[in-house]
Amino acid sequence: MLQTENIYIFLLILPVVSFLYASVGHGGASGYLALMALFSFAAETMKPTALLLNIFVAGIAFYYYYREGFFNKKLFLSFATASIPLAYLGGTLEVDSSIYKKILAILLIFAILKMLNVFGKESNTIKEVKLWQGLIVGGIIGFFSGLIGIGGGIILTPIILLLHWGKMKEAAAVSALFIWVNSAAGLAGQLKSGVSIESGSFLLVGIALIGGVLGGFYGSKKINNQSLRYILAFVLIIACAKLIFT
Repeated sequence: MLQTENIYIFLLILPVVSFLYASVGHGGASGYLALMALFSFAAETMKPTALLLNIFVAGIAFYYYYREGFFNKKLFLSFATASIPLAYLGGTLEVDSSIYKKILAILLIFAILKMLNVFGKESNTIKEVKLWQGLIVGGIIGFFSGLIGIGGGIILTPIILLLHWGKMKEAAAVSALFIWVNSAAGLAGQLKSGVSIESGSFLLVGIALIGGVLGGFYGSKKINNQSLRYILAFVLIIACAKLIFT
């Protein structure tokens, strides 16, 4: 993995990605996968590496948002009850490389829209999630999280905001833990199916944590790095195009 061409440039960009994602309560798997696609990482290493990074960065993000009092346990359980087993199931499945890239490209669109603040508005009127809504939404996101190698927060956060199920910081806190449990379940499913984690992945964890700690801390306060998010959105667009057309 670390023999990839231009690996040092990748290592410089990685903590910036983890910083921006952690600042909005996300683990960053969609960003890591986009970067790995741009730097031509082997497909079989991308999913487990992204999920491993997610576990650490999302965990840090959750800690800071939880400490600030934004976590809604009931809202989290509404989605996680179905997402955890289905993320594990998704993690046990293999998908053709070309199909995998197309699905990932579609999911990256959610990440791009999030970074551009398309889903940045919150409502003063909060609605309660019905049990069936939480099970369906959480289950679908969980399955694709395990299948593709993401935590699902980049999809869950927009849904929470669009359907007025929570406010911005609350959505970030819930999404952070949602990402953590889905990433852990998805990675467990992959390990069960025989996938192994390369030793170089743990070096990436240490580098990503630098950005994750700073992003989680400042994001749980009142940071607004919109200019940096525009840059990340541009990188994600390039990665999305590469996944679609190659």
